[in-house]
Amino acid sequence: MFPVSFGRRSRIANMDDTKTWPEVEKAATEKRRELVLQGPTANTKISSYGGLPPAIYSLTLLNYLEVSQCPSLTELHEDIQSLTNLQSLILCRNKLSCIPDVISNLKSLKVLDLSANNLVLLPDGITQLRELTTLNVSCNRLEALPDGLSHCVKLCSINMSKNCITGFPSDLYSERMDLLSTLVASDNAVVELGTDIHKLAALKVLDLSNNQLSDIPSSLSDCPKLKEINFRGNKLNDKRLEKMVNGCQTKSILDYLRGKGRQGEERGDVDRGRGVNDRKRKQKKKREEEQDELEEISKMVVRVLHVSDTPEALTVRVSAEVKDVRPYLVCCVVRGMILKPGNSLKRFLVAQTKLHDDICGKRTIATIATHDVQLLKAPLAYDAKPPTQLKIVPLGRREMTAVELIRNLQLEADELRKQKKRQNVTGLHKYLQLLQGKALYPCIVDAEGHVISFPPITNSEKTKIKKTTKELFLEVTSANSLQTCKDVMDALIAKMAELNKFTVEHQEEAGSDEEGDAPPGQTTSTDACSELIIQQVRTVDQDGNLKVVYPSKTDLSKDIPNLTVIW
Repeated sequence: MFPVSFGRRSRIANMDDTKTWPEVEKAATEKRRELVLQGPTANTKISSYGGLPPAIYSLTLLNYLEVSQCPSLTELHEDIQSLTNLQSLILCRNKLSCIPDVISNLKSLKVLDLSANNLVLLPDGITQLRELTTLNVSCNRLEALPDGLSHCVKLCSINMSKNCITGFPSDLYSERMDLLSTLVASDNAVVELGTDIHKLAALKVLDLSNNQLSDIPSSLSDCPKLKEINFRGNKLNDKRLEKMVNGCQTKSILDYLRGKGRQGEERGDVDRGRGVNDRKRKQKKKREEEQDELEEISKMVVRVLHVSDTPEALTVRVSAEVKDVRPYLVCCVVRGMILKPGNSLKRFLVAQTKLHDDICGKRTIATIATHDVQLLKAPLAYDAKPPTQLKIVPLGRREMTAVELIRNLQLEADELRKQKKRQNVTGLHKYLQLLQGKALYPCIVDAEGHVISFPPITNSEKTKIKKTTKELFLEVTSANSLQTCKDVMDALIAKMAELNKFTVEHQEEAGSDEEGDAPPGQTTSTDACSELIIQQVRTVDQDGNLKVVYPSKTDLSKDIPNLTVIW
């Protein structure tokens, strides 16, 4: 069991928790099934109180508990074992250094999220959670997972990315893990993938990118349901396989591994000293030529246009008022994004949402917004306005002030909580706390004075992208740093290039467009090109002095496999 200090908590256990923690009182009186404590407000209380209040552990009806984005939370009391009805325990983005072994008593737990903490070790008690389906321990300092995970026979997803893990538990490759479909272990120090990997019969997604693998076992090709693999960033002994890995061609990689497995069997039956005959050499050469052609087709190309080459290039003027609100902004214009065929627009919007949840930290780190360039009225200004003066037509709503929008969202959130007897909410409602205590709200305004963007809440319906959008104006805002904005924009553009390549390669999907032929300048399923053209956008201060231009030569320069940037 892990040593945990309870000194300060025990001294103040008799305090009136309800005065300090009205959320806890409300959950108790209304017999709620969910409780969410997150962000600066909760963090301040945890800091001053010395941890979570004992009253939380009396809420035995809870089936969902989330305490997140609270760096003052460094330990978890053993009384957590009292919440035996918990099905989801979300403790992400805190500073937890250990988890008590008594977590094994949460027999109903299905989802356990301990991501983005300071954990160096996990308790063995986790292996006793028989109902567990999802385990997320990413972004910690773990060197290993506990042995015995095969006892968690209902596990469907394990995310252990961004740790210091060198290998998997000895029993992970078990036939008992017949529901495990997603295994993410990227950005670790894994040196070997066991040959028993094929025993994971339900495995669909395997991510071992950025590790220290030197080989990929041919038995991986025997995983019957495997659809998506990622081994980029590993220095493989087989350089041909390494090329294929960097191209992320899952089917080609599995076919190649399957072929290697057959060759290994054949080599056991023939004299190793026998030379390869002409027919085999020709077959090998043909396979290599086909693979080289596949790699050429799969390249993702981004071409950058300089502002000096396009006099009509957009410029965004940044006011001094945003300095204390949300000071950092980068923008660019993208042409060539294929949005019309099939589900390409839907895939793009889903990818943007995933980036918001992952790299953007659910919009706490940064916020992405996209607009149809043809609906913009330049020049643009990045400003900050009082909530009563900021008017916008939010996506899917009528025009209203920021005050009205926030009030409406809050009422909707309260109504949802009453209906479902749950504290957590979805959609725009979950971002309301990001504006708490702000006297001014950030916004991007066009030449006609219309607010087209209100980060981190919503865009304007007036500039909403559609299937027919030809040019996109992208913006990333953050209160953290300029580099944060650039990193997020890099990730967004790389994802757009990947989606474009996917659309081009799956022409049969692209051909099912109900809206008819593409208009002039819009690619179709038969003539589509995956190349993206990125037009630089400058942001300047009120006096016209350059603040940043994106992309610059140092942007999009990270090791993004198969992405070619042409300047």
